[in-house]
Amino acid sequence: MPSAEQRLIQILRAAHAGEHAAALAYHGHARSLRPGNERDMVARIGAEETAHRARVREMLSELGATPAPHREFIFMLIGRTLSALCHVSGWFAPMYGAGWIERRNIQEYVEAERFAREAGYHAFADELLIMAQVEWDHEQYFRACVVRHWLHRIIPLWSNPPARAELGFIFPLHPKELSGKSAAPIPPTARL
Repeated sequence: MPSAEQRLIQILRAAHAGEHAAALAYHGHARSLRPGNERDMVARIGAEETAHRARVREMLSELGATPAPHREFIFMLIGRTLSALCHVSGWFAPMYGAGWIERRNIQEYVEAERFAREAGYHAFADELLIMAQVEWDHEQYFRACVVRHWLHRIIPLWSNPPARAELGFIFPLHPKELSGKSAAPIPPTARL
């Protein structure tokens, strides 16, 4: 059975590649939207994904690991493909797909947080929880966009994530760790 550190490295490798795909897709998504608040928000989300990728790369390096080249290549192709498709698929599909992916990203970072704590990387764990919260914000934004469109009555939404304040409590933690958790929202300006 892989150790907590090995599991953490696996998740961080997946996150690093996934964040690249997301940033590429959001770049195309933003360009496909009309100038205005929606376009600005999608561009901002893309920038936050790029910031996550940079920090995940640093974490991998601190763990003595590197990104997985094969996965990086595949996800780069996925991101570029999604970026191009945003220009021809209409408004709903990119919004829906982004929300669905962000929902999965929340869980990915929460799992990474758990393995970081188990492996003794508590500083990483705190950062990974913040990343999960930022992904939660992204998911909520795309969810709000999708429910404004009539197609959401036909195409079922992905499952709701846990409440933002509960993200660090999804997995059982040691009682000492629970007392140090903060459920306060992260100000938007502190996320980049």
